[in-house]
Amino acid sequence: MVNTSSVPPYRLNPAGGSPHADNARLLARGAVAPVVLPGDVEGVAVLGHEALKEFLSRADVAKDARHFAALRDGRIPAGWPLLTFATVPGMTTADGADHRRLRSLVSKAFTARRVELLRPRVEEMTAGLLDGLERAADGGVVDLIRHFALPLPIGVIGELLGIDDAYRDTLHRLSDRVVATNAGPEEVSAANREMVALLGTVAAARAERPGDDLTSALIATRDEDGDRLSQEELIGTLLLMVVAGHETTLSLIANAVRALCAHRDQLDLVLNGEVGWADAVEETLRWDAPVSFFPFRYPVRDLTVDGTVIPQGTPVLAGYSAAGRDPAAHGPDADRFDVTRPRRSDAARHLSLGHGAHFCLGAPLARMEATIALERLFTRFPGLEVAATELSYRSSFVGNGVRALPVRL
Repeated sequence: MVNTSSVPPYRLNPAGGSPHADNARLLARGAVAPVVLPGDVEGVAVLGHEALKEFLSRADVAKDARHFAALRDGRIPAGWPLLTFATVPGMTTADGADHRRLRSLVSKAFTARRVELLRPRVEEMTAGLLDGLERAADGGVVDLIRHFALPLPIGVIGELLGIDDAYRDTLHRLSDRVVATNAGPEEVSAANREMVALLGTVAAARAERPGDDLTSALIATRDEDGDRLSQEELIGTLLLMVVAGHETTLSLIANAVRALCAHRDQLDLVLNGEVGWADAVEETLRWDAPVSFFPFRYPVRDLTVDGTVIPQGTPVLAGYSAAGRDPAAHGPDADRFDVTRPRRSDAARHLSLGHGAHFCLGAPLARMEATIALERLFTRFPGLEVAATELSYRSSFVGNGVRALPVRL
Protein backbone atom coordinates (compact mmCIF):
# COMPACT_ATOMS: atom_id res chain seq x y z
CA MET A 1 0.00 0.00 0.00
CA VAL A 2 1.33 3.46 -0.90
CA ASN A 3 2.05 5.41 2.28
CA THR A 4 0.35 8.74 1.75
CA SER A 5 -1.19 9.20 5.18
CA SER A 6 -4.95 9.67 4.98
CA VAL A 7 -5.07 11.21 1.50
CA PRO A 8 -7.53 9.27 -0.67
CA PRO A 9 -6.11 8.20 -4.05
CA TYR A 10 -7.01 10.09 -7.19
CA ARG A 11 -8.58 7.84 -9.82
CA LEU A 12 -7.12 8.83 -13.18
CA ASN A 13 -9.79 9.18 -15.86
CA PRO A 14 -8.97 6.69 -18.64
CA ALA A 15 -10.90 8.87 -21.10
CA GLY A 16 -8.47 11.74 -20.60
CA GLY A 17 -9.60 15.35 -20.75
CA SER A 18 -8.04 18.64 -19.69
CA PRO A 19 -5.89 17.90 -16.63
CA HIS A 20 -5.48 21.36 -15.14
CA ALA A 21 -8.40 21.66 -12.72
CA ASP A 22 -7.65 18.27 -11.15
CA ASN A 23 -3.93 19.07 -11.10
CA ALA A 24 -4.58 22.26 -9.13
CA ARG A 25 -6.66 20.37 -6.56
CA LEU A 26 -4.00 17.69 -6.19
CA LEU A 27 -1.16 20.20 -5.92
CA ALA A 28 -3.04 22.02 -3.16
CA ARG A 29 -2.81 18.79 -1.15
CA GLY A 30 0.86 18.12 -1.87
CA ALA A 31 3.57 17.52 -4.44
CA VAL A 32 3.04 13.74 -4.47
CA ALA A 33 -0.34 12.06 -4.91
CA PRO A 34 -1.53 8.44 -4.72
CA VAL A 35 -3.38 7.50 -7.90
CA VAL A 36 -5.42 4.60 -9.19
CA LEU A 37 -4.49 3.42 -12.68
CA PRO A 38 -6.80 1.46 -15.02
CA GLY A 39 -7.55 -1.98 -13.65
CA ASP A 40 -7.38 -0.65 -10.06
CA VAL A 41 -3.58 -0.73 -10.10
CA GLU A 42 -2.14 1.45 -7.35
CA GLY A 43 0.43 4.05 -8.30
CA VAL A 44 1.78 7.47 -7.48
CA ALA A 45 2.04 10.75 -9.42
CA VAL A 46 4.78 13.26 -8.66
CA LEU A 47 3.24 16.66 -9.40
CA GLY A 48 5.30 19.41 -7.81
CA HIS A 49 8.10 21.00 -9.86
CA GLU A 50 10.91 20.59 -7.32
CA ALA A 51 9.73 17.14 -6.19
CA LEU A 52 9.56 15.96 -9.80
CA LYS A 53 12.96 17.41 -10.64
CA GLU A 54 14.47 15.58 -7.67
CA PHE A 55 12.64 12.34 -8.45
CA LEU A 56 13.74 12.32 -12.10
CA SER A 57 17.36 12.70 -10.99
CA ARG A 58 17.48 9.90 -8.42
CA ALA A 59 19.77 6.93 -8.95
CA ASP A 60 17.50 4.68 -6.89
CA VAL A 61 14.63 5.00 -9.36
CA ALA A 62 14.50 2.60 -12.32
CA LYS A 63 12.75 2.43 -15.71
CA ASP A 64 13.11 -1.31 -16.28
CA ALA A 65 9.77 -3.09 -15.76
CA ARG A 66 11.53 -5.85 -13.82
CA HIS A 67 11.18 -3.43 -10.91
CA PHE A 68 7.38 -3.10 -11.41
CA ALA A 69 6.08 -5.13 -8.45
CA ALA A 70 2.53 -5.69 -9.72
CA LEU A 71 3.79 -6.82 -13.13
CA ARG A 72 6.44 -9.07 -11.61
CA ASP A 73 3.83 -10.65 -9.35
CA GLY A 74 1.48 -11.43 -12.25
CA ARG A 75 -1.19 -8.88 -11.33
CA ILE A 76 -1.07 -6.99 -14.68
CA PRO A 77 -3.10 -8.61 -17.51
CA ALA A 78 -1.77 -8.90 -21.06
CA GLY A 79 -4.24 -6.34 -22.43
CA TRP A 80 -3.56 -3.65 -19.82
CA PRO A 81 -3.68 -0.28 -21.67
CA LEU A 82 -0.39 0.96 -20.18
CA LEU A 83 1.57 -2.24 -20.70
CA THR A 84 3.39 -0.99 -23.81
CA PHE A 85 4.72 2.02 -21.90
CA ALA A 86 6.13 -0.36 -19.29
CA THR A 87 7.56 -3.12 -21.46
CA VAL A 88 8.48 -1.84 -24.94
CA PRO A 89 12.20 -2.61 -25.46
CA GLY A 90 14.14 0.61 -25.87
CA MET A 91 15.47 3.74 -24.23
CA THR A 92 12.38 4.49 -22.16
CA THR A 93 12.51 1.15 -20.34
CA ALA A 94 16.28 0.79 -19.93
CA ASP A 95 18.63 1.80 -17.14
CA GLY A 96 22.33 2.45 -16.68
CA ALA A 97 24.73 1.13 -19.29
CA ASP A 98 21.91 -0.41 -21.32
CA HIS A 99 20.15 2.96 -21.54
CA ARG A 100 23.38 4.73 -22.49
CA ARG A 101 24.04 2.17 -25.24
CA LEU A 102 20.57 2.51 -26.77
CA ARG A 103 20.51 6.29 -26.46
CA SER A 104 23.94 6.71 -28.03
CA LEU A 105 22.84 4.77 -31.12
CA VAL A 106 19.97 7.18 -31.75
CA SER A 107 21.38 10.43 -30.39
CA LYS A 108 23.57 11.08 -33.44
CA ALA A 109 20.42 11.88 -35.43
CA PHE A 110 19.29 14.51 -32.92
CA THR A 111 22.38 16.63 -32.38
CA ALA A 112 21.86 20.37 -32.75
CA ARG A 113 23.80 20.29 -36.04
CA ARG A 114 21.79 17.42 -37.52
CA VAL A 115 18.51 19.01 -36.47
CA GLU A 116 19.53 22.35 -38.00
CA LEU A 117 20.21 20.56 -41.29
CA LEU A 118 16.53 19.56 -41.29
CA ARG A 119 15.36 23.19 -41.07
CA PRO A 120 15.01 23.83 -44.84
CA ARG A 121 12.94 20.66 -45.25
CA VAL A 122 10.72 21.53 -42.27
CA GLU A 123 10.18 25.01 -43.73
CA GLU A 124 9.36 23.52 -47.13
CA MET A 125 6.87 21.05 -45.66
CA THR A 126 5.29 23.82 -43.57
CA ALA A 127 4.79 26.04 -46.62
CA GLY A 128 3.16 23.23 -48.56
CA LEU A 129 0.84 22.35 -45.69
CA LEU A 130 -0.24 25.97 -45.29
CA ASP A 131 -1.18 26.04 -48.99
CA GLY A 132 -3.20 22.87 -48.42
CA LEU A 133 -4.77 24.30 -45.27
CA GLU A 134 -6.11 27.25 -47.23
CA ARG A 135 -7.43 25.03 -50.02
CA ALA A 136 -9.16 22.73 -47.52
CA ALA A 137 -10.98 25.55 -45.72
CA ASP A 138 -14.74 25.20 -46.10
CA GLY A 139 -16.25 28.61 -45.62
CA GLY A 140 -12.98 29.65 -44.05
CA VAL A 141 -13.08 26.87 -41.41
CA VAL A 142 -10.66 23.93 -41.42
CA ASP A 143 -9.37 21.30 -38.96
CA LEU A 144 -5.89 22.50 -38.08
CA ILE A 145 -4.83 19.13 -36.71
CA ARG A 146 -5.83 17.06 -39.72
CA HIS A 147 -4.35 19.45 -42.25
CA PHE A 148 -1.37 20.94 -40.42
CA ALA A 149 -0.44 20.00 -36.82
CA LEU A 150 -0.47 16.25 -37.56
CA PRO A 151 1.01 15.94 -41.08
CA LEU A 152 4.00 18.14 -40.27
CA PRO A 153 5.53 16.06 -37.42
CA ILE A 154 4.45 12.69 -38.84
CA GLY A 155 5.99 13.74 -42.15
CA VAL A 156 9.24 14.86 -40.54
CA ILE A 157 9.67 11.74 -38.40
CA GLY A 158 8.63 9.58 -41.35
CA GLU A 159 11.35 11.06 -43.55
CA LEU A 160 13.89 10.83 -40.72
CA LEU A 161 13.14 7.12 -40.28
CA GLY A 162 12.72 6.35 -43.98
CA ILE A 163 9.06 5.36 -43.66
CA ASP A 164 7.02 5.40 -46.88
CA ASP A 165 4.23 7.98 -47.07
CA ALA A 166 1.69 5.19 -47.54
CA TYR A 167 2.27 3.93 -43.99
CA ARG A 168 1.98 7.23 -42.13
CA ASP A 169 -1.79 7.45 -41.66
CA THR A 170 -1.84 3.88 -40.37
CA LEU A 171 1.05 4.57 -38.01
CA HIS A 172 -0.78 7.56 -36.54
CA ARG A 173 -3.98 5.53 -36.11
CA LEU A 174 -2.06 2.79 -34.32
CA SER A 175 -0.07 5.30 -32.30
CA ASP A 176 -3.32 6.85 -31.12
CA ARG A 177 -4.41 3.43 -29.85
CA VAL A 178 -1.05 2.74 -28.20
CA VAL A 179 -1.23 5.93 -26.12
CA ALA A 180 -4.95 5.61 -25.35
CA THR A 181 -5.64 4.76 -21.73
CA ASN A 182 -9.28 3.73 -22.15
CA ALA A 183 -8.83 0.95 -24.72
CA GLY A 184 -10.06 -2.56 -23.98
CA PRO A 185 -7.70 -5.55 -23.75
CA GLU A 186 -8.47 -6.92 -27.21
CA GLU A 187 -8.05 -3.50 -28.83
CA VAL A 188 -4.76 -2.91 -27.02
CA SER A 189 -3.35 -6.28 -28.04
CA ALA A 190 -4.49 -5.92 -31.65
CA ALA A 191 -3.04 -2.42 -32.00
CA ASN A 192 0.30 -3.51 -30.59
CA ARG A 193 0.47 -6.56 -32.85
CA GLU A 194 -0.34 -4.46 -35.91
CA MET A 195 2.17 -1.77 -34.95
CA VAL A 196 4.97 -4.29 -34.42
CA ALA A 197 4.16 -6.02 -37.71
CA LEU A 198 4.11 -2.75 -39.66
CA LEU A 199 7.38 -1.55 -38.15
CA GLY A 200 8.84 -4.96 -38.94
CA THR A 201 7.84 -4.39 -42.56
CA VAL A 202 9.51 -0.96 -42.50
CA ALA A 203 12.70 -2.43 -41.01
CA ALA A 204 12.76 -5.26 -43.55
CA ALA A 205 12.39 -2.79 -46.43
CA ARG A 206 15.24 -0.67 -45.12
CA ALA A 207 17.40 -3.76 -44.59
CA GLU A 208 16.82 -4.78 -48.21
CA ARG A 209 17.18 -1.27 -49.61
CA PRO A 210 19.22 0.87 -47.19
CA GLY A 211 18.89 4.63 -47.50
CA ASP A 212 20.12 7.81 -45.86
CA ASP A 213 17.73 7.44 -42.93
CA LEU A 214 17.93 6.56 -39.26
CA THR A 215 16.33 3.12 -39.61
CA SER A 216 18.99 2.07 -42.12
CA ALA A 217 21.68 3.46 -39.83
CA LEU A 218 20.32 1.53 -36.84
CA ILE A 219 20.20 -1.68 -38.86
CA ALA A 220 23.77 -1.16 -40.07
CA THR A 221 24.96 -0.57 -36.52
CA ARG A 222 23.17 -3.71 -35.41
CA ASP A 223 25.07 -5.75 -38.00
CA GLU A 224 28.50 -4.50 -36.98
CA ASP A 225 30.73 -5.81 -34.21
CA GLY A 226 30.41 -3.80 -31.01
CA ASP A 227 27.18 -2.09 -29.97
CA ARG A 228 24.22 -4.02 -31.28
CA LEU A 229 20.46 -3.69 -31.44
CA SER A 230 18.42 -6.84 -31.20
CA GLN A 231 15.39 -7.13 -33.48
CA GLU A 232 13.16 -6.42 -30.48
CA GLU A 233 15.20 -3.35 -29.56
CA LEU A 234 15.10 -2.12 -33.15
CA ILE A 235 11.31 -2.41 -33.35
CA GLY A 236 10.93 -0.92 -29.87
CA THR A 237 13.15 2.02 -30.80
CA LEU A 238 11.17 2.65 -33.99
CA LEU A 239 7.90 2.46 -32.05
CA LEU A 240 9.17 4.96 -29.50
CA MET A 241 10.38 7.35 -32.18
CA VAL A 242 7.19 7.16 -34.23
CA VAL A 243 4.93 7.74 -31.21
CA ALA A 244 7.03 10.30 -29.35
CA GLY A 245 8.29 11.87 -32.57
CA HIS A 246 4.89 13.10 -33.68
CA GLU A 247 2.27 12.75 -30.91
CA THR A 248 3.85 15.30 -28.58
CA THR A 249 4.74 17.75 -31.34
CA LEU A 250 1.27 17.78 -32.85
CA SER A 251 -0.21 18.47 -29.40
CA LEU A 252 2.42 21.15 -28.75
CA ILE A 253 1.49 22.96 -31.98
CA ALA A 254 -2.25 22.63 -31.38
CA ASN A 255 -2.00 23.66 -27.71
CA ALA A 256 0.07 26.71 -28.67
CA VAL A 257 -2.47 27.78 -31.30
CA ARG A 258 -5.29 27.44 -28.77
CA ALA A 259 -3.36 29.40 -26.15
CA LEU A 260 -2.39 32.22 -28.50
CA CYS A 261 -5.91 32.51 -29.96
CA ALA A 262 -7.37 32.67 -26.44
CA HIS A 263 -4.84 35.33 -25.39
CA ARG A 264 -4.75 37.80 -28.27
CA ASP A 265 -2.64 40.26 -26.29
CA GLN A 266 0.07 37.59 -26.03
CA LEU A 267 -0.22 36.80 -29.73
CA ASP A 268 0.18 40.49 -30.54
CA LEU A 269 3.44 40.59 -28.57
CA VAL A 270 4.85 37.84 -30.76
CA LEU A 271 3.43 39.16 -34.03
CA ASN A 272 4.90 42.59 -33.25
CA GLY A 273 8.32 41.09 -32.61
CA GLU A 274 8.41 42.07 -28.93
CA VAL A 275 8.75 38.40 -27.98
CA GLY A 276 10.14 35.52 -30.04
CA TRP A 277 8.13 32.57 -31.33
CA ALA A 278 10.49 30.29 -29.42
CA ASP A 279 9.31 32.00 -26.21
CA ALA A 280 5.70 31.20 -27.14
CA VAL A 281 6.70 27.56 -27.61
CA GLU A 282 8.41 27.41 -24.21
CA GLU A 283 5.48 29.02 -22.43
CA THR A 284 3.11 26.53 -24.08
CA LEU A 285 5.32 23.66 -22.95
CA ARG A 286 5.06 24.97 -19.40
CA TRP A 287 1.45 26.12 -19.36
CA ASP A 288 -0.19 23.34 -21.38
CA ALA A 289 2.36 20.53 -21.60
CA PRO A 290 1.64 17.99 -24.37
CA VAL A 291 2.28 15.17 -21.87
CA SER A 292 0.27 15.10 -18.64
CA PHE A 293 1.35 11.94 -16.81
CA PHE A 294 4.23 9.98 -18.31
CA PRO A 295 4.62 6.31 -17.26
CA PHE A 296 6.64 4.79 -15.53
CA ARG A 297 9.48 4.86 -13.02
CA TYR A 298 9.88 2.45 -10.12
CA PRO A 299 11.70 3.00 -6.81
CA VAL A 300 14.21 0.20 -6.30
CA ARG A 301 13.79 0.65 -2.55
CA ASP A 302 11.28 2.43 -0.34
CA LEU A 303 11.97 6.13 -0.71
CA THR A 304 10.59 9.42 0.54
CA VAL A 305 9.72 12.23 -1.87
CA ASP A 306 8.50 15.51 -0.39
CA GLY A 307 7.52 13.75 2.82
CA THR A 308 5.65 10.91 1.09
CA VAL A 309 6.91 7.34 1.29
CA ILE A 310 6.71 5.52 -2.05
CA PRO A 311 7.23 1.77 -1.63
CA GLN A 312 9.68 -0.17 -3.75
CA GLY A 313 8.20 -1.33 -7.07
CA THR A 314 5.38 1.25 -7.19
CA PRO A 315 4.63 2.55 -10.72
CA VAL A 316 5.22 6.31 -10.63
CA LEU A 317 3.93 8.83 -13.15
CA ALA A 318 5.80 12.04 -13.97
CA GLY A 319 3.17 14.79 -13.69
CA TYR A 320 4.54 17.21 -16.26
CA SER A 321 1.38 19.26 -16.80
CA ALA A 322 0.94 19.76 -13.04
CA ALA A 323 4.59 20.72 -12.49
CA GLY A 324 4.26 23.33 -15.24
CA ARG A 325 1.63 25.21 -13.23
CA ASP A 326 3.08 24.65 -9.78
CA PRO A 327 2.83 28.02 -7.96
CA ALA A 328 5.76 27.07 -5.73
CA ALA A 329 8.03 27.10 -8.79
CA HIS A 330 6.33 29.49 -11.20
CA GLY A 331 4.78 32.01 -8.84
CA PRO A 332 1.23 32.92 -7.87
CA ASP A 333 0.39 33.59 -11.54
CA ALA A 334 1.50 30.11 -12.64
CA ASP A 335 -1.88 29.45 -14.25
CA ARG A 336 -1.57 32.56 -16.46
CA PHE A 337 -0.30 32.20 -20.03
CA ASP A 338 2.48 34.77 -20.40
CA VAL A 339 4.88 34.59 -23.37
CA THR A 340 7.28 37.01 -21.67
CA ARG A 341 7.81 34.55 -18.79
CA PRO A 342 10.63 32.52 -20.43
CA ARG A 343 12.73 35.70 -20.64
CA ARG A 344 12.57 36.45 -16.93
CA SER A 345 15.72 35.53 -15.06
CA ASP A 346 13.69 34.32 -12.08
CA ALA A 347 11.41 32.07 -14.11
CA ALA A 348 11.91 28.39 -13.21
CA ARG A 349 12.63 26.25 -16.23
CA HIS A 350 9.80 23.85 -16.99
CA LEU A 351 10.21 20.06 -16.93
CA SER A 352 7.78 19.27 -19.74
CA LEU A 353 10.46 17.59 -21.86
CA GLY A 354 11.83 15.62 -18.94
CA HIS A 355 14.94 15.95 -16.81
CA GLY A 356 18.07 13.95 -16.17
CA ALA A 357 19.28 10.91 -18.07
CA HIS A 358 15.93 10.41 -19.84
CA PHE A 359 15.51 14.01 -21.02
CA CYS A 360 13.63 13.98 -24.35
CA LEU A 361 16.11 13.17 -27.09
CA GLY A 362 13.92 14.81 -29.74
CA ALA A 363 13.50 18.10 -27.85
CA PRO A 364 15.56 20.20 -30.32
CA LEU A 365 13.55 18.86 -33.26
CA ALA A 366 10.18 19.36 -31.55
CA ARG A 367 11.09 22.91 -30.60
CA MET A 368 12.23 23.72 -34.12
CA GLU A 369 9.13 22.23 -35.76
CA ALA A 370 6.76 24.05 -33.41
CA THR A 371 8.56 27.39 -33.74
CA ILE A 372 8.55 27.25 -37.53
CA ALA A 373 4.94 26.05 -37.63
CA LEU A 374 3.61 28.84 -35.39
CA GLU A 375 5.59 31.62 -37.03
CA ARG A 376 4.55 30.65 -40.56
CA LEU A 377 0.93 29.92 -39.59
CA PHE A 378 0.24 33.22 -37.82
CA THR A 379 2.31 35.29 -40.23
CA ARG A 380 0.14 34.02 -43.06
CA PHE A 381 -3.13 34.04 -41.11
CA PRO A 382 -2.73 36.67 -38.33
CA GLY A 383 -6.48 36.75 -37.74
CA LEU A 384 -6.78 32.99 -37.27
CA GLU A 385 -9.21 32.01 -34.52
CA VAL A 386 -10.55 28.81 -33.01
CA ALA A 387 -13.97 28.11 -34.51
CA ALA A 388 -15.43 25.94 -31.73
CA THR A 389 -16.29 26.45 -28.08
CA GLU A 390 -16.29 22.75 -27.18
CA LEU A 391 -13.31 20.59 -28.09
CA SER A 392 -12.93 16.84 -27.69
CA TYR A 393 -9.79 15.68 -25.89
CA ARG A 394 -7.91 12.60 -26.93
CA SER A 395 -8.61 9.44 -24.93
CA SER A 396 -5.52 9.46 -22.76
CA PHE A 397 -4.36 10.80 -19.42
CA VAL A 398 -0.79 10.38 -20.70
CA GLY A 399 -1.13 12.82 -23.57
CA ASN A 400 -2.73 16.24 -23.31
CA GLY A 401 -4.29 17.32 -26.58
CA VAL A 402 -7.49 17.59 -28.59
CA ARG A 403 -8.69 15.33 -31.39
CA ALA A 404 -9.66 18.13 -33.75
CA LEU A 405 -9.12 21.87 -33.82
CA PRO A 406 -11.50 23.74 -36.14
CA VAL A 407 -10.05 27.15 -36.96
CA ARG A 408 -11.29 30.05 -39.03
CA LEU A 409 -8.59 31.43 -41.30
